[in-house]
Amino acid sequence: MGQGQSNAPISTVSAPTDDGITWWCRISAKAICVIGGLGAVIAGLFRCITFTPLCLVAGIMLMLQGFMLILFEAPCCCQFLDFVQPVSRFSERRSPFQKAIFYGLPAILPLILCFSITTAIGCMLVFASGGIYGIIALGKKADRDTMMNRAKGDDVEMKETLMANEETASVQ
Repeated sequence: MGQGQSNAPISTVSAPTDDGITWWCRISAKAICVIGGLGAVIAGLFRCITFTPLCLVAGIMLMLQGFMLILFEAPCCCQFLDFVQPVSRFSERRSPFQKAIFYGLPAILPLILCFSITTAIGCMLVFASGGIYGIIALGKKADRDTMMNRAKGDDVEMKETLMANEETASVQ
């Protein structure tokens, strides 16, 4: 980009979606992911100081995973990159379940390649980010009355379903 060129400002604010996730939960998940990403980049940098090729590859993978966490969760940290806005929009459209899988599963590979304290700490930070989104994907708890009725065994919905299944089985 030269001095005469100007691009539109990068906006990372998206329209609020009504998916049942509170604003403080969404912000804290993003903050935990950014901290985990920074920790993974630092752990990967220390892991790259080695003579073993597999540990070098594990360190590079850990740094890339940390950078991807930061890029997806806090694109404002990477505004100097031209491709941030489309990546940000792609990331915001993903469900918490998809983010949990995308962050959690690749975190295991560097640990398999080179098992050490540094790699374990970095992988745990990235895996924790996936775990947070996995918990968010489970959803809200039921209200107190519903939980009390289910604990007592007064699950009306289940009884209705069982009765309907019995009726269809007896007709056949």
